[in-house]
Amino acid sequence: MAPAVATYQPRDPSCTVLYHVIAEHLETFLASLADDPEATGLPAYVQREFYDYLPCGILAHGFLRLGCDTCHHELLVPFSCKRRGFCPSCAGRRMAQTAAYLVEQVIPWVPTRQWVVSVPIPLRYWTASSQDLTATVHTIIRRTIAQYYVNHAVTRGVSRDKVSAGSVTFIQRFGSSLNLNLHFHCVFIEGVYLDRTDEGRKPRFLAGEPPTDTDIAAVIQKISHRVIRTLRRLGYLETDMEPPVATGYDPLRDTAPEFARTMAASVQQRIAFGERAGQHVRRIGAGFGSEGEAPQLTGPRCASVHGFSLHANTAIPAHRRDQLEQLIRSTARGAVSLERLQEDTNGDLVYTFTHPWSDGTTGIRLAPVELLEKLAALVPLPHVHLVRYGGCLAPHSHLRGTILPTPRQQGLDGEETPRSTPYWTWARLLKRVFALEMGTCPLCQRGTLRLIAVITQGAVMGKILRHLKLAADPPPLAPARARQAPCDWVA
Repeated sequence: MAPAVATYQPRDPSCTVLYHVIAEHLETFLASLADDPEATGLPAYVQREFYDYLPCGILAHGFLRLGCDTCHHELLVPFSCKRRGFCPSCAGRRMAQTAAYLVEQVIPWVPTRQWVVSVPIPLRYWTASSQDLTATVHTIIRRTIAQYYVNHAVTRGVSRDKVSAGSVTFIQRFGSSLNLNLHFHCVFIEGVYLDRTDEGRKPRFLAGEPPTDTDIAAVIQKISHRVIRTLRRLGYLETDMEPPVATGYDPLRDTAPEFARTMAASVQQRIAFGERAGQHVRRIGAGFGSEGEAPQLTGPRCASVHGFSLHANTAIPAHRRDQLEQLIRSTARGAVSLERLQEDTNGDLVYTFTHPWSDGTTGIRLAPVELLEKLAALVPLPHVHLVRYGGCLAPHSHLRGTILPTPRQQGLDGEETPRSTPYWTWARLLKRVFALEMGTCPLCQRGTLRLIAVITQGAVMGKILRHLKLAADPPPLAPARARQAPCDWVA
């Protein structure tokens, strides 16, 4: 018997726990934040993230109509929201597209290593609410690690101004418990490139040695010192205090106090609103430790100091491009896993962890409105790049064009996509990730699927969906539930 052929089945997000919670409780959550007449509520871009998620993947909001040119079989593909916050489908597509683009068109065929840098709890809140501070901290981290590779090359007799390291950094905003935990996943090439363009020759790759535990401790010590010095200069930390103490400087608290409260509670893994709200957060404590603190080794190529931690024990050989793509998919993944979100019999939501914590905790329990509060804190600031390039892999580097992987290295006869764009088609991604051949009809396996029409008119959508016995009306959005006021019972 021939093996079954994998076929594409359009997703139905309305059947998931996440969609049900947002549709049922979004208006109630937003109304609870608007009880205070002086409050400004959540920023508009956060509210748009929720409202745009609800039509994502719902056929009743519009779809593409594809048809086979041989057997005339048709397939409907719904539109997506293309948001960056918590939508699992759009995050999965972006994850696969980013990984495929970097492996095939950006990262050269050389060994790579991942450096994961976590920052102290107060700095997670400050960077999550400030685009400029995030860029500043990332620059410090990237340059410090790059200096490690450059210094090793210089000890081998190479001129410092002739070598360049290269990196791609993924800025993750979330932790395993849906908490706000902004940290940096830096994928560095394991070595440097020697610039020989003045000689009319291509750059030469100089492989570096794997870092030792001592190297890791020295790098995280430099990162912590430089970040603390920068925070003092910018006014986040007191200048003459030892250990470092926060000044209370918080621009977000002045412009969007409810959102600041939501993010601060998420960083500390507390609840900001509702019946189980914690103490109102106006100022986050220091938590940076003393500058005299020595780095502690917490594992192989893993060290921590002053609340900063660095893990650099994941290395990928040059020829294992499949492992590199898997690593990038992991670092570029979305914040929410639908498989780990369940609803119990009491109506509470249970989010389990992939690995238990050191204290034995295997998951968290949240009320529906509390889940929405956690999701709101994870929405990134608008116009902030979550993937950043550095060194010889930066777009402005004159070396980048000469070190990019070639179609020959990928085993291709020619270019499949222009190098000027990272965009991959939906059908091509399905083939790469799920081995689904969307170029041919899933029914007859002979014909080619072609776009027939883009359906956006309500009457046409309803007629087609009713003919196919599918839901012609989108799932309803529940209105806000009024909060019951306390009553004085009179005998």
